[in-house]
Amino acid sequence: MEYVREFKAAAWPTSLKVVSCIGALLISGVSIGAIRVIPPSGFAHSFGIAVACLPQAALLGFLLFVVRGYRIDGGHLAIQRLLWTTSMPLLGIHAAQHDPLALKGALRIFGNGGLFGITGLYWNRALGRFRLFVTDPAKAVVLRLHDRIVVISPQEPAAFLQELERLFPRLQKPSEMTETEKMAS
Repeated sequence: MEYVREFKAAAWPTSLKVVSCIGALLISGVSIGAIRVIPPSGFAHSFGIAVACLPQAALLGFLLFVVRGYRIDGGHLAIQRLLWTTSMPLLGIHAAQHDPLALKGALRIFGNGGLFGITGLYWNRALGRFRLFVTDPAKAVVLRLHDRIVVISPQEPAAFLQELERLFPRLQKPSEMTETEKMAS
């Protein structure tokens, strides 16, 4: 049986589509409003153009961080972005599970909370501090490594977990965790 090593990111749920659309419209509206009040010439004109372009540059920046998919490449997890890949070693992975409630009560420390994805550094009581690369929280997969926790959302969480189990046979499944580990996950 051939194992899949590349996984698409989960499809955007309606909430992410709505937030992304409204956010993009608001940011574009700010730029259009700024352009309308720019004086016709001089330093104020040049400065006004620069200021009017800033929201659009920010929007482009958010768009570049879109999560397109995930790849397990040997002992590394690659998060495929729009123009680049973020790679992290899976060294020390000891547990992985699909947890649709992983983001419950999550507080953003640094990152993006819903414009084209949910990414960055977050914290909640259940997981502590964790890295997040998610498009659909309902398909969240929690990866517990020796020094960090990473949460992703592949389109097919079960297939992703099967591949991890094939590569890491000692990987703990939720049914094998102690009560303390279950409470922490």
